[in-house]
Amino acid sequence: MTGAAVVDDLGFRGLLQDHTEEAALRDLLEPSGVSVYHGIDPTAPSLHLGNLIGVLVLRRFQDAGHRPIALVGGATGMIGDPSGRSGERNLLDEAELATNLAGIRSQLQRLLDFGGAGGAELVNNYDWTRDVTLLEFLRDAGKHLTVNQMVAKESIRSRMASDAGISFTEFSYMLLQAFDFWWLHENRGCSLQIGGSDQWGNITAGIDLIRKRGGARAHGLTWPLMTRSDGSKFGKTAQGAVWLDPALTSPYEFHQYFLRVSDADVERTLLQLTLLGVGDVSEIMRAHLESPEHRLAQHELADSITALIHGPVELRRAKRAAAVLFGGGDLDSEGLESLRGIVPESLVAAGSVGADEPVVDLLVATGVCTSRSDARRSVKGGGIKVNGRAVTAGSDSVALIGGRFALLQRGRKQRHLAVFGG
Repeated sequence: MTGAAVVDDLGFRGLLQDHTEEAALRDLLEPSGVSVYHGIDPTAPSLHLGNLIGVLVLRRFQDAGHRPIALVGGATGMIGDPSGRSGERNLLDEAELATNLAGIRSQLQRLLDFGGAGGAELVNNYDWTRDVTLLEFLRDAGKHLTVNQMVAKESIRSRMASDAGISFTEFSYMLLQAFDFWWLHENRGCSLQIGGSDQWGNITAGIDLIRKRGGARAHGLTWPLMTRSDGSKFGKTAQGAVWLDPALTSPYEFHQYFLRVSDADVERTLLQLTLLGVGDVSEIMRAHLESPEHRLAQHELADSITALIHGPVELRRAKRAAAVLFGGGDLDSEGLESLRGIVPESLVAAGSVGADEPVVDLLVATGVCTSRSDARRSVKGGGIKVNGRAVTAGSDSVALIGGRFALLQRGRKQRHLAVFGG
């Protein structure tokens, strides 16, 4: 895929919503090497699935021969974007922003190629905003965008009509983002800004500023915000956002999230959140529809995106853990090692498990049962398994797997890993 073909590819993937005049946009992209920028507000120390679609669109432009600029908004992150929000977000201090920037930077470096003269560039708008005085900003940027234009934008108008209203701080966000586009156009030759559909008003403000200050032409492109077929927000669970940082969402939980994507959503998710070709996705869906009960498309989706974000080693570990938990694999030390961090675990000293009632002792030592009598009742009721085998008496032996692990199960769902000797 080269040059302007990226526009067709985005269309096939359902990633085109608003854009400037198409013929001119295609002319711009026909030669390779166009600088394309996408901004991310560093409101957390990690990207989440809502951010991923934009980073992958940048990656698609890079694969088509263009040069991505990933802007992490150290300045605008202190203000907060009102787009798509019903109330004002909490402002971040410099220490929080520094932490968040570091986490996001490391994730971007895994998804974009920053090497070589044509590699991606990571920029922070705080670097060119911090020394601009208020009077300079009002003179050079503020006079080129009317209040009428700003109020006409849906992101501003909806907030003004709400009970919460909008502060002057957030009202100024559009102008600050427009200033970013102008600065990147002047200093990095950037001619195209991309973003989610809620950013269209901010993007067109930047296009206007570039035209009014220098007479140059710039372009914008947005994709639809990703939601499930039932209208709910994609990338959210009952526990909150699905993060790319493995410390916030484990690779196992990440993989499981995509295995649960519905048939109604799986094709679109394959197209938009993986790097699989459009033709490859069509083949996957053809095979999936022949035997939908096997959920082939969901497995391809979960495997592709987990390998992309966390790498093949963590993908293997996530799949191995699922096989152990759901009965699809033999128990061995590798399989039980893969459960660490996924199920609760306890370090058990060998001396804490006696010879008379080893199962009872182990259940109490790990906290799976609250007392010896509780343990005996649970065993007698047939509710305890050790290493996948139902135990019939507290005196049953406990064979350690790999000389170190024992997997305890109480009832259908509660699992606990006993780790002997640390």
